[in-house]
Amino acid sequence: MRIQPHCIVLIVAMTTACVAQDRRTVAEPVIPPICTFLQASLTLHGGALDAADEVKLDTSRLQHALDSCRAGHAVELAASGTANAFLTGPISVPEGITLLVDRGVTLVASRDPRLYDLHPGSCGVVSDQPPGCKAVISITNAPHAAVMGDGVIDGRGGDKLLNGTVSWWDLAEKARAGGRQQVPRLIVADDSNDFTIYRITLRNSPNFHVVFGHAHGFTVWNLKIDTPRKARNTDGVDPTSAQDITITHSFIRTGDDNVAIKGSKGGVAYMTVIANHFYDGHGMSIGSETFGGVHDILVQDLSLDGPDNGLRIKSNPSRGGLVTNVKYRNICIRNSKQPIVLDTNYNNPGPYTNRDPEYRNIRFENVRISGGGHLAVQGLDAQHRLSLALDGVMLDNPQTYQLAASHASVTYGPGPVNFTLTGNDVTAVGTPGSGTLASCSEMFVPFETHE
Repeated sequence: MRIQPHCIVLIVAMTTACVAQDRRTVAEPVIPPICTFLQASLTLHGGALDAADEVKLDTSRLQHALDSCRAGHAVELAASGTANAFLTGPISVPEGITLLVDRGVTLVASRDPRLYDLHPGSCGVVSDQPPGCKAVISITNAPHAAVMGDGVIDGRGGDKLLNGTVSWWDLAEKARAGGRQQVPRLIVADDSNDFTIYRITLRNSPNFHVVFGHAHGFTVWNLKIDTPRKARNTDGVDPTSAQDITITHSFIRTGDDNVAIKGSKGGVAYMTVIANHFYDGHGMSIGSETFGGVHDILVQDLSLDGPDNGLRIKSNPSRGGLVTNVKYRNICIRNSKQPIVLDTNYNNPGPYTNRDPEYRNIRFENVRISGGGHLAVQGLDAQHRLSLALDGVMLDNPQTYQLAASHASVTYGPGPVNFTLTGNDVTAVGTPGSGTLASCSEMFVPFETHE
């Protein structure tokens, strides 16, 4: 086996009742034994397939290999001479099976929308209908499944559909005028406990890259997501209605939220986001769905380099709920338009539907921000006030930032804070300390690739 695991171990077990994080003890994943070894028969030239190869699907042999594998083993996709690509329509990973993509190999998603139809003609259009596309890779009722390897999975969201004039991303832009872009997501795991993503590179998803929902136990370790910032609705990793989640040692740049915690029915809880690097995107987000509740979230040792938003909690009274016990610790943000945004009226469609957002016990520790921007801390109203603590939060040049606050209770200190939040119904307690915070010079690193 050519892919060897490292020896780093990350312990994220809950140590006291007040620590917000994944309740599991999480160690670096290990590549399982191989049950089937598949060799590529297609070749990418400049990142693209030859036109004649666009119909040479590997879907059937991929699915057969996955279905024939024994639990606890992997199907390995390998190069063969100059052949370095597999072309697939929708596939599913069964219980206990790992899809393993070797370094130098690309699993390419077909551009034929008919392969993804949930109903005839339902994919590859803009419509007001419910979601109409299958995911490229589905994990459904399949605990202990995984996607691993040092290769690439490419959704080709910016390439024109077969026999068409628009791309998946073009459909997303057309949907701005109304309707829903009916496009595939790249990886969707549903009702599948203990799902793992390890060392893979994901590119150019037509829509969200990774969605994990309605389950417990999700580990993302050394994931790379590499998608242009103008690709609309291409979230990086979206946990929804899930618990016990760790995202670590990962590099994410994309066109929407780098990570979005979606607290819909069932909510999201006990999640650790630690030792990661985010670049282009809409930042480390919670929401906009929070009506199922979001609690016990730890974001630590994170650099955000050039995102539109940095640390963001967003919701509104049509989809809001309680977000509480969220801690941001040892964070570096630079060149973000909105480094910190706590927004209870995000894209509010009106009228109110009695799903009022309320943010409590939101804590910022050792957060360093440079490059200017807008900081907004806005509770919904006097009955749904926002409570937050600023314990060591520093702006490089405070006079270059716009600050907005309302309906908020702010606690300062004991660490230094070099700005003050004021506004309608804003109260403050505590005294910030003096001094400065450590430099961010070692936190910002180039985007890591395997090429």
